[in-house]
Order: sequence, then C-alpha cells, then structure tokens
Amino acid sequence: MRKFLTLALTLTATAAAAPVALTYWQYDYASKVDTMNKLIQKFEAQNPDIRIKQETFPYDAYNQKVASSVPAGQGPDVVNLYYGWLPQYVDSGYLQPLPAKDFPVGQIESTFVPMVQTSKIGGQYYALPTAVRTLAVFYNKDLFKQAGVLTPPRTWEDFIAAAQKVVKGAPPRFTTLGFGIQPDGQDYHVVREVLVRQFGGAPYSKDGRQVTYDSDAGVKAMTFYTDLYTKYKLGTPNFFPGNNSYRDAFIAGKVGMIIDGSFAIGTIQKGAKFGWGVVPLPVFKGNGVRSNFGSYWVNGITKNAKGDKLTAAVKFLKFLTSEDTQRTWLQSVGEIPASKKLANDPTLRRDPVYGPFVYALPFAHSTLFVDEAGQRKAWVDAINSVILQGDSPANAVKKAAADEQKILNGYYK
Repeated sequence: MRKFLTLALTLTATAAAAPVALTYWQYDYASKVDTMNKLIQKFEAQNPDIRIKQETFPYDAYNQKVASSVPAGQGPDVVNLYYGWLPQYVDSGYLQPLPAKDFPVGQIESTFVPMVQTSKIGGQYYALPTAVRTLAVFYNKDLFKQAGVLTPPRTWEDFIAAAQKVVKGAPPRFTTLGFGIQPDGQDYHVVREVLVRQFGGAPYSKDGRQVTYDSDAGVKAMTFYTDLYTKYKLGTPNFFPGNNSYRDAFIAGKVGMIIDGSFAIGTIQKGAKFGWGVVPLPVFKGNGVRSNFGSYWVNGITKNAKGDKLTAAVKFLKFLTSEDTQRTWLQSVGEIPASKKLANDPTLRRDPVYGPFVYALPFAHSTLFVDEAGQRKAWVDAINSVILQGDSPANAVKKAAADEQKILNGYYK
C-alpha cells in the first residue's frame, strides 16, 4: 500500500511540475519566423515552467485559419494579427482583453508610439505590437548610376524623372522597371493615406465612420498614381510571379525603385546583391506636405488561454513587448520599435536605412479599418479598373468610396 501511495505522490508531483504549454501562431515570413524561434528559446530559458510551440501558415490562408480554429477552441493561445483585423476578432469574441493589472491603459499610451492607439477598442487594449512600420522608397544605387541619376528623389517630380531614366523596354515587354508599381502591395496605402493628404484632402472623417476621399483631392491622388502606369509607363504590376512581385523584382536587380515598409528591410538586406538605399516618401514641389502610412502586427491572447495558460500568456506577451525584444526585432526583421523611447533614439534616427522610416513616425496615419480585407479590395479594384480596364480616375474613386462606405455603415450601424 505504501509503495502505491509513494508512486501516486510521485506522479502527482511530476504532473504538477509539468510545464505549461502554449501555442503561438503567426504567418510564414522567413525573418519573422526565424527571429521568433530564437526569442522563444530565450523566453523558455528564462521561464522553464513554460513551453511555447510556434506554428506558421501562408499569409493568404492565415486569417481564415485563425478565424476557423479559435471559435472551435482549437489553434493558438497567443496569436499574431494585423492591427486592421482586430475589430472583427474582438467583435467575434476570439480575443480576450489584456488584463488591466498587467497592461494598464495609461502605461501603454505613455510607453508606445501614438499609432498603437488605433488598436484600442471600447476603451480596452486586446493586443500590443513588438514593432511598427512606416513606408519609404527603396532604390537601386547601381541602376541609378548606370542611368545617370545622381541623387535619390526628394520630390514626386524627381521620382518620375529618375524612374524614366532607369526604365528599359515598354509594356508589356519591360526588361527593367523604373518603379515597381503594385496596387495590392503597399501602393494602395500610398494613394489613400499619402497622396490624398498631400493633395489637401483626408481619406476619412475623424471618427473613421465616413469616407471623405470622394473629392477633388481623391481624384488627383488616383490620377497621379495611375499616371505612373498609363502616362509615364514606369512599370507594370506583377512583373515577377508571386505575392511580393515588386519586392522580389527589386531584389533581383530589375527595378529602380519600390515603395515598401520597414518590414522588408531584413529580406532586402539578405537578398539584394547590389548597392541600395532608402529615402523618405517624396513630397510635391512647392507643396511640402508630408504624410505616411503607419501599420503594425499585434500579439493578442485568445479565449483559449485560461487559468495557468492565461498567466503564462501574459508573461509571454510582456516578453514580446519588452525593450530587449524590440531591439532584437529591429536588428533581425527591420521593423521599428514600438516603444517611444527606442523610436526616438538619436542613433536610430540617423541610421541611413532605418532613419527614413523613423523620420515618418510623427506624420504617419494608421487607417482605422473595420474590415481590412474588404476595404483593401475596394481600393485595389478601383486602381485596377483604371490601369487595366481604362476607367477614369473619377469614376474609380466614386466606386471605391461607395463600396467602402457600405462596409463602414455595416459595421457602425
């Protein structure tokens, strides 16, 4: 009897000592996955009572995978989501609010850069980022030199002139693009949040409930962007196969300039075999108005995490948003720290690669999405209707505004 009692006590002690197991999901982006694997090893060394299993999925299937798994009580305990998806996930009950005692609202807003406040819903935060992103121009120094372009563009007029010197061939037989135009890359953000504002407009009302780009500024923005394809013939969409056609073509040395996010730095650093540089998004001559699009991915805790799992998930999220992790993420992935303190580091602001992205933080706008996929489709369809189907920019803007307003009305009403 004593033998069985000893065995039972041993098994009970072993069970009690078993580490808490958490599942973490993010989409499959090489530099992020590799960095997270190293971070998990570091976290587990600091917390031997917690084990983290990372699972990744292709980007195109990721959102649907999360949406179908969490309601069934399956999938992740901690999940990485695009900030624009948060309203839908919160409304559906997939995420639980971050415990206020561990993540006080006041502390979050005094510690993180302002754009993070876009992810506050109903006065609560459901997720937090490790890093944030803005947009800038990546340019191929070697192609510029070959084309006789002496300096990178500071204005949109210079941007067009430089791209015209670099481009080789003509549609549909380009051999080198002046500009890697890609409406469904980062370009639709440029039209909405950068060009509309530079032409004196605003894409939405202050509360985000009304579309306001069906205006003179909106038509000018659409016209300017689509002219890069239709009038100036600087490039063509989908020049290379794959989801990141414009970036892959740039890395292959076939594109003079692309507009991309700071998240692309790590990939370009590893892949590009030529001299390249980064400059801020251009302004118009005689205008000088600057704008940018700010975005970020957040880590949230799903409704699956309860009891010991919730406690462990809070520890993991604190680790993922710590200054040490933000520094690691910057060095390995290239995204800008979400911490105000780190983003204002003078060394980072002067950096030739990271500096242009940090420079844009004060005037970067994070769109208040309620249905990111649907709102993106409205814009991309509108742009494609001009460059692929010959529609007028005015008609395209009007159609996009009507489609997006329906989405907003459906959410808010």
